[in-house]
Order: sequence, then structure tokens, then C-alpha cells
Amino acid sequence: MAAGRRIPALMIQGTGSNVGKSLVVAGLCRLFADRGLKVRPFKPQNMSNNAAVTSDGGEIGRAQGLQAMAARVPLSVHMNPVLLKPETDVGAQVIVQGRRAGTMRAREYGSRKAELLPKVLESFERLSEGADLVLVEGAGSPAEINLRAGDIANMGFAEAADIPVALCGDIDRGGVIASLVGTHAILPEAERARIKAFLVNRFRGDVSLFDDGVREIAARTGWRALGVVPWFADAHRLPAEDALALEESDGDGSVKIAVPVISRIANFDDLDPLRLEPGVTLELVGPGRPLPGDADLVLLPGSKSTVGDLAFFRAQGWDIDLAAHVRRGGRVMGVCGGYQMLGRTISDPDGIEGTPGTVDGLGLLDVDTVLTVDKRLVEVTGRHAASGTALAGYEIHIGRTQGPDTARPFALLSEGGEPDGAVSANGRIAGTYVHGLFASDTFRAGLLAELGSGSTRAYEGEIDRTLDALAAHLEASLDIEALLEIARAR
Repeated sequence: MAAGRRIPALMIQGTGSNVGKSLVVAGLCRLFADRGLKVRPFKPQNMSNNAAVTSDGGEIGRAQGLQAMAARVPLSVHMNPVLLKPETDVGAQVIVQGRRAGTMRAREYGSRKAELLPKVLESFERLSEGADLVLVEGAGSPAEINLRAGDIANMGFAEAADIPVALCGDIDRGGVIASLVGTHAILPEAERARIKAFLVNRFRGDVSLFDDGVREIAARTGWRALGVVPWFADAHRLPAEDALALEESDGDGSVKIAVPVISRIANFDDLDPLRLEPGVTLELVGPGRPLPGDADLVLLPGSKSTVGDLAFFRAQGWDIDLAAHVRRGGRVMGVCGGYQMLGRTISDPDGIEGTPGTVDGLGLLDVDTVLTVDKRLVEVTGRHAASGTALAGYEIHIGRTQGPDTARPFALLSEGGEPDGAVSANGRIAGTYVHGLFASDTFRAGLLAELGSGSTRAYEGEIDRTLDALAAHLEASLDIEALLEIARAR
């Protein structure tokens, strides 16, 4: 950044988690990119097991990947310098500027997160170079004052970088007046003053019915009203970051794909292209429910804790259901952690996921996996080995998988035809390390044709059109000039 030049920036914070901050930032990124601005998304700290791989071999939160796509710019590790990937209820893997820095328990991270602020500010400065506008997304709520010490996700970052804030509330959750006014009441005076405006998100019906509510919030807080955003019905078409947003398919397609929802499911946006297919019924099978006996395909998704999720899988009795599915001639596919589970054994000699040792896998593929400290992070292209159809995606995993079934690779990657994954001798069991492959239209269409359906959809094009629609939705609902004025007054 040129000396003395302050890049216009605005931080969108929320009254809580899942109030729509990520989509608001994505829509604004597309809106301003269409106006010719060089806009960059930024989130100081994120917590998600849904990650995107950057072109320089790092990883960031999936939401920032979508926001970068909206801004029409390449993904950068500096868009999300701190990513927490939960491995247990009390601990998470800590990713700093795209690279694994270690695993910390929640209490340890709470006491050390302030040490990461210099890295966060460094990333913000590097991302700002050459930009016309930076849109920053907060995490959770700034009103969680018990977490304020050493904060780098909300006001701690906003103060350190001297960035104005707009506060987003979700009226669909109820209590939006109380949540916005309550945030004002609980924050220290300096932090209240940093919030320059507010917006109300996800209104169903006639927004004019909330005019009095907007005036009341403005009167009680002194903040500028940016507007009320109506419910955006197509939000479900965009990749979600929070596993709480997992959805089954809308339709009742002739092909049923069953997905056991393991406790540490990761990169579950792999499922989105399948969920949107009208010929597919995507059934998410939660804990305590059996795998459906009429599934055409059982798909084991990625996991942030493969050994732990394998134990969880067995605790639900899904191993018995899966064995019965295979005996009936059913097909099984595993992606990343799901692929590792399908093998004979999973070894963790260094205790990366817990106590060192080896556990039995599901035994459906003749392969063995050894978990390793090194993580593979790479974008890939190639072709499905059996059909020759093109595919693309990314790898984000620890571990090496070897064994006789890898002689029948699932895919051949890059120009050299590097083998990936494994397929059983009868062709009905398959595993791959490639995430995102269902977004490849030709591969997805071929798979569904084998299962008795088909596809003519262009998934990436649909995502792009949905981002255009989201941008238009926000432009019609918000005072965009006021938003820019606040960002430029920084």
C-alpha cells in the first residue's frame, strides 16, 4: 500500500452467528465489482471445516472463497488469515495465512489469539494493496464481551485497523430490535461509536411494515439506517459454510443418494451440485437413523477427524447398514476422509487426531491409510479413469493411502495422469481425495447417468447468476451510496 494511503474499507459485523453476514459481503463484492471497483473480501478469523484451496497452495474459509468469486478475483490466503477447524468439542486445528500452525484447545487459543493480531494486520495490508475497497466480515457477535480480551475477529480487529462498522441483524430469527439495540447498550462507548450504520436482513413480506422498527432502532442507537433486505429465496443455491445449513434436495428425484452426516463433516459443499439436481433425491441421514435401504449410492463425505468420525459412524450402526447395502449390489463412494474410512486400516502413528495407533476401517476397499503431519493442499484437474470424463476440484487432506485397489485409480490428474483414489474389483466401491468434483458438469452428468438419471445443468454458471441476482437484490434494498460514503470516510 502506498505510504499514507488509506484504502476505503467497511466491516460487516452481526448481532449473532448465521445472520447473513457472509452472503451480504458476497453480494456487495459482486455489486461493487460490477461497478468497476477492485474489491477484496477479508475475514480476520473464521471457524469452519468447510475450506477452499487457494492457487498458492493454502486454505481459507469457504465463505471467503465464494466472496472472492463474487469479486471476480483469485483466492488468496490473506483473505482469511486465521481459520479454526474444529477437531473436537474443545479443540481445533489453527490455520495461519493458509498453513497449519498446530492444534489448540479452546482455552489455550483464547489466551493466545492476541498473538495472531500482527499476522492478521499484515494480511489486511497485503490484501489492500491495489484495492479500491475492502469488505470485511466479522465473526459471531461483538456483544460477546466475555470474549473481548484479545479479540481479533470483531471490534479488536476493527479498532486495530481503524475500520468503520455496519451491524447486521436478522429479523427472521425474531427479536431484531432487541438484538441491535441490545448490542448498542452492551458495547463500550468507543466501540458503539465505531458502528456507523445498521441493516436488517431476511425480512419476509412487505418491508414497509417495518418502517417504524427502523426508525426506533435509529433513534435508540444513533446509527444510520442502511435499509431492510428482503428474504433472498435463492440463497440455498450458494455454497454454505456452516454445517447447520446442510439441506436435503428440494425435489423427489428418481435417483437416491444417501449421505451419513458424520459429526465432523468437512467440505460438505461437495454435496451442493447433487442437491440441486431435479433428478436426485439427496437424503442426509442424521445420527440415530438407519441408512435407507433403497439408496442407489451411499456417499461418505469428508471429515475433519477421520478416526473419530469412523467411531461415530459405527456407533450409529451405519457400518451394518452399509454392509447390507453392498450385499444388495449397492454402490458406495467416499470422498477424502470418507475414502480413508472405506479402507482396511487407518494408522495415526504420530497421534495427529488423538491417541497414536491403528484402527480397522470399513474394509470395502483393499487399501490402508497412514495419517501424516504434512497436509496436501492443491487445485487439480484431470479425468475420471473409468469414463474419461473431465473433472476438476481440489485436495485438502493429511495422509497417504496405498494398497492393491489403487491399481484401479478413481481419477487421473494433471497432464501426467497422476493416479488418485481407488476402485474395487467389481467397480461398485470407489474412493477419491478430490473435493469439488461434483461441480464438474460432465463428470456429474456421467455419474448420474450410470445411476439412472442425468443432468443438463451448468453448476458454476448457476452460482455466477445467483451472485448477480444477490447483488441486484442488495442494490434494490440498501443505501449503497451511504455504505460507500462510510467506507471512504475511514
